[in-house]
Amino acid sequence: MLTLEQHLEVSAEVANAIATGQPVVALESTIISHGMPYPKNVETALKVEQIIRDNGAIPATIAILQGKLVVGLSCEQIEYLGKTGSDVIKTSRRDIPYIVSQQKDGATTVASTMILAEMAGIKVFATGGIGGVHREAETTMDISADLQELASTSVAVICAGVKSILDIGLTLEYLETYGVPVMGYQTKDMPAFYTQQSGFEVDYQLDTPEQIAQCLHAKWQLALEGGAVIANPIPEAYSMDAKAIEKTIEEALKDMQEQGVSGKQSTPFLLARIAKVTEGKSLEANIQLVYNNAALGAKIAKELCAQ
Repeated sequence: MLTLEQHLEVSAEVANAIATGQPVVALESTIISHGMPYPKNVETALKVEQIIRDNGAIPATIAILQGKLVVGLSCEQIEYLGKTGSDVIKTSRRDIPYIVSQQKDGATTVASTMILAEMAGIKVFATGGIGGVHREAETTMDISADLQELASTSVAVICAGVKSILDIGLTLEYLETYGVPVMGYQTKDMPAFYTQQSGFEVDYQLDTPEQIAQCLHAKWQLALEGGAVIANPIPEAYSMDAKAIEKTIEEALKDMQEQGVSGKQSTPFLLARIAKVTEGKSLEANIQLVYNNAALGAKIAKELCAQ
């Protein structure tokens, strides 16, 4: 009978960091395989890892390769995911048993990255934006598995808020219902991925990585299981025009419905449409906000280790 250890493969660097109490930041792999074209995806992934190192933490990019749950990808493995692209299966919680049992390759989403991070003992995860309640979810019931994972898996997720293609208000209501705290880093306004403000408020504004780490430490010390959202606005220099983005999203949603696109294909479809209409500006914004989140994630991980 196989044990978890036989499925889980943690790199020597990451395993040593966890064992010795060094700060570690988890990173997803869907952004590599499905988020942008090659070689930009590989360049971005490697730079994100370097930013985490520059800020005093160890990066742990996560994926499933030939059925193995890999925490801490090598440069060669990141290159492989980048070149293989969307042929790698986009993997959420429900997909993990299939990917593992059939020894396939899987790129982890926010939900599955949280799961594998917790298995390895990593408490901090930096990404772009989280999934949420889709627009018109009252009829489609399209709600990201990320939200349930945040409710049950004790990993903090640093992000630039909820992807602006989603219903941000309903997403925040969902998180409140399941007891997931949403903390704004130096802001009371919930960022909307490409823009700094969404018109909705976070639960709490915390102004330093130390304050965020203190809050996380208290939550888990009190045995309040589940994750937390740390909303970190995109840098102002890369923030996009909210009205233009909203118009593009509305048009893309209509096209998506006409073409019958749904489920896990919805987000890639919408993001690709936004990138095309904005002539690549949205892709650059996406990259910059990930860099920004990686730096903050490293700082929070360092402070959490000091608690």
